[in-house]
Amino acid sequence: MSTFTILLGGDLIGTPRLDRQVEGSRLIAADAGIGHARLLRLVPELWVGDFDSVPADLPEELASVPRRTFPAEKDKTDGELAIAAALERGATRLVLAGAFGGKRADHAFLHLALALRLAEAGTKVLLTSGAQEGVPLLPGKARFDHADGTLLSILGFSELAGLTVTGAKWPLDRVNVAFGSSLTISNEVRGRLEIELGHGRALLLTHPYPLAES
Repeated sequence: MSTFTILLGGDLIGTPRLDRQVEGSRLIAADAGIGHARLLRLVPELWVGDFDSVPADLPEELASVPRRTFPAEKDKTDGELAIAAALERGATRLVLAGAFGGKRADHAFLHLALALRLAEAGTKVLLTSGAQEGVPLLPGKARFDHADGTLLSILGFSELAGLTVTGAKWPLDRVNVAFGSSLTISNEVRGRLEIELGHGRALLLTHPYPLAES
């Protein structure tokens, strides 16, 4: 499996779990996402974008990363272009670091939808801010390694049929969930989390490192 980490422009915090997730992967930065390379103590092999939001005072090893430049007026985001570059280079698994938050809610939503599209095409995807993670859920069964007490939500991107959740505070057994329902929001891991989906598409959101409330 060839893993690429894509550095996106959303918020990112460093954690031991994030370090393990990106260990041994190849890196591609999307525009302002190059700033996260300092947090990870890694140097990307490629920097993609229109470079309209380059962080100031980059160290030389980051400022000199090979660039693939695109015009500001284009039909794809810098993040999508970085993902395309990773797929061109043989990526079969993607870690989208900085996929949540940031200044653009539309970009964050795109990353969620794009992760589902990539998963349907056979690419494994993890979205992460370090504190929060997202994993596409497609028909079938999946197991997860989250600790007891981890907050979890399942966001449906369609109507869901035959949804079973075990290893959670509020388990579900082959339920149907209407599109837009809040039934699957704010659950907690209790034991070994397993999710099985009969039909539909969704995203599992978890909070391995919850941030302190302000």
